[in-house]
Amino acid sequence: MASIQDFRREYVQSELRRSDLASDPIDQFEVWLKDTIDSGIPDPTAMTIATVSSDGQPSQRIVLLKNVDQQGFVFYTNLGSRKALELAGNNKISLHFPWHFMERQVKVAGIAIPLSKTDVAKYFLSRPKESQLAAWASQQSKPISTRQMLMGKFEEMKKKFAAGNIPLPSFWGGYRVVPHEVEFWQGGEHRLHNRFVYTRSKDDAESNWQIQRLMP
Repeated sequence: MASIQDFRREYVQSELRRSDLASDPIDQFEVWLKDTIDSGIPDPTAMTIATVSSDGQPSQRIVLLKNVDQQGFVFYTNLGSRKALELAGNNKISLHFPWHFMERQVKVAGIAIPLSKTDVAKYFLSRPKESQLAAWASQQSKPISTRQMLMGKFEEMKKKFAAGNIPLPSFWGGYRVVPHEVEFWQGGEHRLHNRFVYTRSKDDAESNWQIQRLMP
């Protein structure tokens, strides 16, 4: 096996200039997201989210972005999961979109606001039936001795909700991440990457965005 120190490549796909950027980071994000989807890479909406426990320990996991608009970035989860419990104590959150095939990354810092039950129910009912059943079957982040126990719970839920619509679990919800910082990273030759960060006041979601170039 080669030394991991020897794994490297040059980033030469494209440049990122200040003049290329939209004045609003959501508009810029949507341009890059469309590029990523159009490229055909797997899971273009996958993002890493980072939360922090009550004792200051960061934790990360990958979820799927389910909507983005001028209000922020939306994802859904079990409200008993580690991420949801940590957000209940500290709603500061970071998102990361690792679009390595495009030699791009996007990083978002903001706060997570719980979605209304109406919004959550609307999305839940749009999911495939098997995904709805899985939400009922899994006590996310809780220990389990065997996979067979999980699958047994799934079969139990399948029988329980065999007829009619599957109701929204009381323990299932979603969040909108309202950003105050969004960074766009485009790989550059010789590790001279292009980085631009949009920032605005954490206490004023209506304030104007400021754009700065960062050293790589």
